[in-house]
Amino acid sequence: MALQPASQANRQLQIRKASPQDAAVVAEITDSAYEIYIPLLGRKPQPMTADHRQMIIENDVWLLAEAGYPLGILELVRELNCLLIYSVAVRPGHQRRGLGRQLLAWAERQAARANLPRLRLYTNALMNANIALYTRLGYQETEREPYLGSTLVHMAKQVGRVDRSA
Repeated sequence: MALQPASQANRQLQIRKASPQDAAVVAEITDSAYEIYIPLLGRKPQPMTADHRQMIIENDVWLLAEAGYPLGILELVRELNCLLIYSVAVRPGHQRRGLGRQLLAWAERQAARANLPRLRLYTNALMNANIALYTRLGYQETEREPYLGSTLVHMAKQVGRVDRSA
């Protein structure tokens, strides 16, 4: 599917489902995007330790590309009555251009297509910019829990009314 955000109308962006052969590029984008958090957390963030090939096989993993060059990834896990955004990552040289927001909007469309009324995600409490972004995008904090010596912040967003009678 081609996406053309108003601010980037001249760019041809595509989102496609990842295949197991894309696991290395998914890992590369994830690692490059999350490595800035290693000093803050004192460890690798959870998405850097994931088996991305297995994620692709078991879940919906999406690649955002421009002219065939992958710029970002979105890993979604279907849960009962919601869709978990396990990871959203954009190559550092392409961040702050709205690509992450496009991937999050894609997640909303996937939840609606799956007739799921809610998206959820979690981030580390030390990642203040992420929490602020998710809040601006309509996510609300639902709980906090201890995790590996720090705190996870769980957030959720309703994606609209879902007609379950249809």
